[in-house]
Amino acid sequence: MRGTNQSSVSEFLLLGLSRQPQQQRLLFLLFLIMYLATVLGNLLIILAISTDSRLHTPMYFFFSNLSLVDIGFSSTTVPKMLANHILGTQTISFSGCLTQMYFLFGLTDMDNFLLAVMAYDRFVAVCHPLHYTTKMTRRLCALLVAGSWVIANLNALLHTLLMARLSFCADNAIPHFFCDVTPLLRLSCSDTHLSELTTLTEGALVMITPFVCILASYIHITCAVLRVPSTRGRWKAFSTCSSHLAVVSLFYGTIIAVYFNPSSSHSAEKDPAATVLYTVVTPMLNPFIYSLRSRDLKGALRKAVGGRIGSY
Repeated sequence: MRGTNQSSVSEFLLLGLSRQPQQQRLLFLLFLIMYLATVLGNLLIILAISTDSRLHTPMYFFFSNLSLVDIGFSSTTVPKMLANHILGTQTISFSGCLTQMYFLFGLTDMDNFLLAVMAYDRFVAVCHPLHYTTKMTRRLCALLVAGSWVIANLNALLHTLLMARLSFCADNAIPHFFCDVTPLLRLSCSDTHLSELTTLTEGALVMITPFVCILASYIHITCAVLRVPSTRGRWKAFSTCSSHLAVVSLFYGTIIAVYFNPSSSHSAEKDPAATVLYTVVTPMLNPFIYSLRSRDLKGALRKAVGGRIGSY
């Protein structure tokens, strides 16, 4: 079967996080609550930013894009899992699996790039406050986001095409709740060397480069904050940075643990649990950690929600 270009598998089985009926019902309820919280929270952020002219700044422009990406990120995996539970099925078509993987790759890259862009924005604001408006122009912000989308989609297309050329034979059970690249490579009866090599090289470059940019930005920010004479001012700045770095560490730590290790170190039990953190939990927490700490955004949220309720 090796070396063929045709796949004998027309669909896959998503085994999910548990095979125990009681645990499955609990997971369904938990994922439903987290998904609704993710969509509602991020939609409110987008609504507040778009309706309040005071928030039409580079920082909140990136916030709104991150919220949009996080909605798509969760919507790529969670609704399918919830629908399968309701319908009592575990199947996903071969084309549906590749489509899910494409959007997962693309939106993961976008989350990655936006985290780096946001770190750069904070670097300019803290280290070069007098030049902030001249450096972070609307044109630059639009180019940063548009360029991120182009690179993310090209990277997602590359990995999807590499996966589409592989053959899948008898075994079609994926021990996961979505079509992830690692379990798919293990199921393939083709030579997966090229796909694995691409993930470890090009994929690593796309993920690690923004991560290095984030670290460099925060090293400069830390040096600038340490020069602030006020102890209270330094503590407030470090507190904000620690929250951001905590989510960055969670996002990158789980991705590195799942995707950038040898195949022999992967576990069918640990990998799905780890991916829940960056596919479900992180998008849900982002509105609270990044946005709701801002007084201006809190005021805009109260105004937007209160205005919508008052209009009825």
